[in-house]
Amino acid sequence: MTPKSQESSLEDRITGALVGAAVGDALGGPVEGYSPDQILERHAGRVHGIVGPWNGDAWRTARPIAPYHKGDGHVTDDTLLTHALIRVYDRVRDHLDAYAIADHLVPDLMTNPRWIPELEAEALPLHRVFLAEKWLVTRLHYGHVDPREAGVGNIVNCGAAMYMAPVGLVNAAEPRAAYTEALDIAGAHQSSYGREAAGVFAAAVAAACEPGATPDSVVTACLRLAKDGTRTAIEKVCEVAAHHTDFESALRPLRDAVAPYDTVGPDYRAPSLGARRPSRLHTIEELPVALAMLLVAAGDYREAVLGSVNYGRDCDSIATMAGALSGALGSPVPDDWAKTVSEASRLDLWEPATTLTAVTREIFERDVDRRRTHEAAFAELGGPRCSD
Repeated sequence: MTPKSQESSLEDRITGALVGAAVGDALGGPVEGYSPDQILERHAGRVHGIVGPWNGDAWRTARPIAPYHKGDGHVTDDTLLTHALIRVYDRVRDHLDAYAIADHLVPDLMTNPRWIPELEAEALPLHRVFLAEKWLVTRLHYGHVDPREAGVGNIVNCGAAMYMAPVGLVNAAEPRAAYTEALDIAGAHQSSYGREAAGVFAAAVAAACEPGATPDSVVTACLRLAKDGTRTAIEKVCEVAAHHTDFESALRPLRDAVAPYDTVGPDYRAPSLGARRPSRLHTIEELPVALAMLLVAAGDYREAVLGSVNYGRDCDSIATMAGALSGALGSPVPDDWAKTVSEASRLDLWEPATTLTAVTREIFERDVDRRRTHEAAFAELGGPRCSD
């Protein structure tokens, strides 16, 4: 039997990560795509909590956001996809691979209407997700592409990374396993540094679940596993973060540090022809900045998320990642934020955590059985026995 204290610790970390990710997503949504200066002007100061839509009551028709009601505590597609992946784990009740995405996630997006907060209506999740996520349906359902390589050809962005927190949680305290599983899953969705970021983010969440984990230990785990431009960008951006203890002073230096590795460029809504193409030299912007904000905030949930939100650009995904990491480290999500987001989005933010905790325990027991079977077979070949 697992001691109660350990059970609570696992559940607390999973709950902190998932609720933290959803709340970060909702806070970042209304200012997504804008610069820190634009956010400062629009809100007459920095954002310090849940705010309304950028265009106020004109959100239904005002471009470039229409028809999405971003703001007022509404989660975005980051959370919708995170919860969809948890439903896949709940069905499979074991580790996932790219085929699980084809067999379970794609049908879930295509066939099961759900409440979509930004549309204020029940609809198929497919109708809300971005074109880079619709790619999953195009390639896997209609194109019948091998799931392990279906991500090739998609724009390279944070689309796969943004919902990989459950992979890190299923592999809690085992970053390398999380990295490997996420790379397999993300092969159905992304390639190049988009796929790499999915693996590294999952590893970061797993590392944040380790007993005694700190922001520094999470970044160290990422650097141990990350490859190519993703690794270099994390290293450079986190070096800059180490010189800051408040997000206000860090906003411009962090952007300057990640800019050489980010293909989107200074005008987020008008990227160049070279943007989001495969490369071994580049990275998505969101993951290095989220890790940097975690360092700047010393792991504090509120500060890490608010820093991510006020950074602007793709800040709903940055805040999703920073929220998941600080929540997994044990920093509490503000109750008033979580309650407002849950009510406004008409989502039970805690139920997916309960589900994933139960599945994670089942998967761990299967892993132990598989490992012992392997050890017994290896011992018969003359190897040592490693466990009872």
